[in-house]
Amino acid sequence: MNTVEQSTVWDKVRARLKDEIPPSRFDAWFQPVHVAQQDGTFLIKAANRFFLDGLRSQYGTQILDAFRRIVGDDVQVRFEVDEHLEQPAAATTESKQQANVDGYIDPRFTFANFVVGSGNEFCYAASRAVAEKPGEIYNPLYIYGGVGLGKTHLINAIANELITTNHIRIAYRTGERFTNELIKAIRNGSTDLFREQYRRVDVLIVDDIQFIAGKDRTQEEFFHTFNALYEVKKQIILTSDRSPRELTNLMERLRSRFNWGLVADIQPPDLETRLAILASKAELAGIQLNQDVAQLLASRITSNVRELEGALTRLTAHAQLTGQTIDIAFARHVLRDLLHEEVRSLSIEDIQRHVATYYNINPKEMRSAKRTRTIAFPRQVAMYLSKELTQQSLPEIGSAFGGRDHTTVLYAVRKIEGKRKQSPEFNEEIERLSASLRQ
Repeated sequence: MNTVEQSTVWDKVRARLKDEIPPSRFDAWFQPVHVAQQDGTFLIKAANRFFLDGLRSQYGTQILDAFRRIVGDDVQVRFEVDEHLEQPAAATTESKQQANVDGYIDPRFTFANFVVGSGNEFCYAASRAVAEKPGEIYNPLYIYGGVGLGKTHLINAIANELITTNHIRIAYRTGERFTNELIKAIRNGSTDLFREQYRRVDVLIVDDIQFIAGKDRTQEEFFHTFNALYEVKKQIILTSDRSPRELTNLMERLRSRFNWGLVADIQPPDLETRLAILASKAELAGIQLNQDVAQLLASRITSNVRELEGALTRLTAHAQLTGQTIDIAFARHVLRDLLHEEVRSLSIEDIQRHVATYYNINPKEMRSAKRTRTIAFPRQVAMYLSKELTQQSLPEIGSAFGGRDHTTVLYAVRKIEGKRKQSPEFNEEIERLSASLRQ
């Protein structure tokens, strides 16, 4: 292919992309790019590796698709740094910021749209502190918790804040990608370049660091990278589904270093936070969410924010496609499998055993005739949770608690409801019990 044909192909690719990408973003990302052709492969070139990685992360798929539509499915495209090219000085503010980002930072995740509640306020505050003074406070910052609780949102929010205010070099990776890059570097004999890539950044963010546990070579490389960055006060931010001490097959010296800074756990959101999340997401989607529907979703889907958002998305899609109003009956029908799954996995016996363990009594006492406060109160809590978390009737619940009358169950339910309204601390206690039962 000659130079004229090559230029024509790139012009056509750019024209396609220009129709798909907002003008300000298109100019920022594609003005500094040069294209060459070598042995049948199109080389996308830029002078800055961080800029090039950002381009590949955000638009690599669209670029390849545009080339395939013009040249054919067998076209080869490669991204390549060319340090002889002029740095993209004329690029917009966005491209200058993104040029310092190695990896994809999701612009949707910010501190402004993170819903703060009792279960995540500590992690939120710690993340804000790190974003304000990277490398000076809480280094490393290690956030852990279950799936879908907001860990990824927070670390992206930190990165977005740093991009906006500091213009510093950030590397963002998942534990899996870090491992895969090391494997590739070993195979290609380029481990020195791999090390240099990470050790010249100002902030290293690794999501799901638990992925490196049990992988000795990866842990060894990460250990040395951690030390190199820490010694020069560069910020390290990690997330995991478990605390450092719960990570099996992790080198003890890495476990120790993960505890050097701040280890913060993120808890399932309480009912008020779940309702706030639903309200926020509904507003963003431009839909009116009935309060009764919001209450249904927030009370049934308790342990995972992602599932809560997915349920709302599903409701919205069904409503738009069918033209129906989102009311209680509609929500119960559309989400019948999800809502039933929440209650089907729990039995009254499960609840009795869990609550007994929490209050340090024998599960058999739940069904006994004893009425001492140390037994009666946990029993009332278990009755209340049985009504909330199962589909059993009051008589059925009473029968499971030693053949008690349904009025005894009703009394327990009303007593616990009243105590929840009077005591925020007790309300949180019930929320934690409920959430742990649903996990």
